[in-house]
Amino acid sequence: MMNIRKVASLAVLLILAAQSSEARLQSCNPSGKIRGITPPKGQCNQENDSDCCKAGELYTTYKCSPPVSGNTKAHLTINSFQKGGDGGGPSECDNQYHSDDTPVVALSTGWYSGGSRCLKNVVVSGNGRSVTAMVVDECDSTMGCDEDHDYQPPCPNNIVDASKAVWKALGVPEDNWGDLDITWSDA
Repeated sequence: MMNIRKVASLAVLLILAAQSSEARLQSCNPSGKIRGITPPKGQCNQENDSDCCKAGELYTTYKCSPPVSGNTKAHLTINSFQKGGDGGGPSECDNQYHSDDTPVVALSTGWYSGGSRCLKNVVVSGNGRSVTAMVVDECDSTMGCDEDHDYQPPCPNNIVDASKAVWKALGVPEDNWGDLDITWSDA
């Protein structure tokens, strides 16, 4: 009888330890910080109210994103993937620019997953509607405040950065574009 209790107690402890380890593996903690610099005059494109880095300010970086589920919570932001837009250079996935009228997105570094979602579709849901969009870029959560990143801060780890077409398809009034709580999933 005593051995059964010991075995049962040990089993419970092992289960709790495994769940705790699994929770730690699924968490996404900051990986560091970078110090902002003042962008050279005219070098930070503020289209769509994009932020520019500020000298001396510390910005959190991430190498991961929250776990992906069938209904992953995220923040939708707006980005222009067109040449000359606030997205900077061509998209990472295909080295091309994309019209603001095309439903495309960039995902935070962890979700971008080294390009494994490149040119694949995701479903973005918010404002009572859903839209299918193609992943064309990374919203870099590991770097920022430099020329390659248009002197913008690193992305948070839970961003779906979307073209105007995505915002239109979700039926969000234009004066409310910029930040919206959404869910997304692989299509």
